[in-house]
Amino acid sequence: MKSDKPNIPDMTNEHGQGQDLAVPCGENEGKANIYKLDGRVPLQQAIPFGLQHVLAMFVANITPIIILANVVGIESSLSAALVQNCMVIAGIGTLVQLYPVWRVGSRLPIVMGISFTFLSLAITIASTRGYGTLMGAVIVGGLLEGCLGLCSRLWTRFVSPMVAATVVTAIGFSLLPIGANSFGGGQGAADFGQAHHWMIGTVTLLTCLLIQVFARGMLRSLSVLAGLVVGYLLSLCMGMVDFSGLQHAGVVSLPTLLPFKPEFHLDAILAVFCVYMVSATETIGDTSALCSSALGRDVRERELGASVSCDGFVSSVAGLFGCTPITSFSQNVGLATISKVVNRFAIATGAAIMILGGLFPVVGVLLTNIPQAVLGGCTLMMFGGILFAGFGMLAKCGFSQRNMIVVSMSLSLGLGFTQVPTLFAIFPQMVQTIFADNCVAVVFVLAVVMDNLLPKEKKA
Repeated sequence: MKSDKPNIPDMTNEHGQGQDLAVPCGENEGKANIYKLDGRVPLQQAIPFGLQHVLAMFVANITPIIILANVVGIESSLSAALVQNCMVIAGIGTLVQLYPVWRVGSRLPIVMGISFTFLSLAITIASTRGYGTLMGAVIVGGLLEGCLGLCSRLWTRFVSPMVAATVVTAIGFSLLPIGANSFGGGQGAADFGQAHHWMIGTVTLLTCLLIQVFARGMLRSLSVLAGLVVGYLLSLCMGMVDFSGLQHAGVVSLPTLLPFKPEFHLDAILAVFCVYMVSATETIGDTSALCSSALGRDVRERELGASVSCDGFVSSVAGLFGCTPITSFSQNVGLATISKVVNRFAIATGAAIMILGGLFPVVGVLLTNIPQAVLGGCTLMMFGGILFAGFGMLAKCGFSQRNMIVVSMSLSLGLGFTQVPTLFAIFPQMVQTIFADNCVAVVFVLAVVMDNLLPKEKKA
C-alpha cells in the first residue's frame, strides 16, 4: 500500500535529532522538512502550521487569568494588561522549549501556555492573602521546579516508561470534558448545548475528520486549521462572532513588568510548589507523549529534565509580569500527533504570533473571537489523539500481570476518585487542592508508588 506521507529521508544525527540542510530550501524540500525537527522551511509554509498551534491553545492560554482577575476583582484595564502579558509569556516559554538557553528547554516542539492546574489555589491565595503573595509564591516555586529539572538524574529513574504511558493516558481522559464543554458553547454559557453550538461544533469536527482521512500531503497536516477556518466562517454567517472589542483595542501595548509587588510567605510558597509538582507531572507526560507519537521514539532523560526546568524558570518570569505559571499544553501535543509536524521553526512562528498578539492588541482580539464550539470541534479530535498515544505507549510496555495491576489501579482510582471530589473532604485543604479535581496528579502518584514498590517479574 502506498503511503500518503511524503518520502522523507532520514536526516537525524547521532542524538536522534534532525539536521539543518546546507543547500537552499526548495518548495519540495520545505514540505519534507516540515516533518523534521530542524529542516529549513520557507516562512510562507511555516506560518500556517504555527498559526494552527496558536489557534488550538489561544483561548485556553488566557482563560485562567481572565477568571482569576474577575474573581479577585482586578480593574478592567489592569486585567487587559495581564491578558496581554500572558500571551507574551506563552510565546517566550515556547521559544525557550524550542531553542534552549543552556540546559533550560527540551529542543522539542512543545507549546507552552498558562496552566489551569494552578487556578483553584491561585484564587484562594489571591483572595485571602493578596495578589502580591500569589506572585511571590509563583516566582519562588518556579525557581524550585526549575532547579528540580536541572537535577533530573536524581528522580527520572523513578519515572519508568510505563508510568509515563499511564500519565499520558490519564491526560487524554482528563481533557475530553474540556473539549466537550467547548463543543457545547463553553462551560457556564447561558445557551450551552443549544442547536447552533451543535451545528458549528459538528461541522468543524467533520471538516477536521474528512480532511484528515481524504486529503493528501500538507493539507492533511493542516486539518485542524482547516476545521477552524470552516467553523469560524460558519459562525460568522450565523452572527456568532463579536467584533466590538476592536473599537477599544490600542495599536501597541508593551508588557507591564511587576504590576503587583511580590510578597513572600512560606506557607503560600509551599502550597504553590506542591501544585508545581503536579504541573511537572503533566509536562513529563506531554514530553513523553510527543516523543512517542510525533517523533516515533522514547523520551530521553535530558529532555524530561530540560522540559521541567523550562516549565519552572519561565513560570518565575511569568510571576514578574503578574501571570500565573505556565506549562506544556496537551492539546498541542495532540495536534503534533495528528499532523506529524514537528519542525521547530514552524512552531516558532506560532510563538512569534503569540508575542505579536501580546504587543498588538488587535491580534489578540481577533483570536479571542473564535467561538467555543469551533474550538470544541477541533480539540475533541486532538484530545483523542493524546489518548491513542497513551494506548500505544502502554502497548510498547507490554501487558504483563504486573503492568496490568499498576495501570488499571492507577487509572481506576485516579479517574474514579476525582469524579467524586467530596471523597477528599476529610483531608487538609492543601491535599484537596492538589488532588481532588486533578486525576493526572492522583494517577501519577499511584503509578510511581506501585511501579517502584511492587516486585519485578522474573524473566524466563
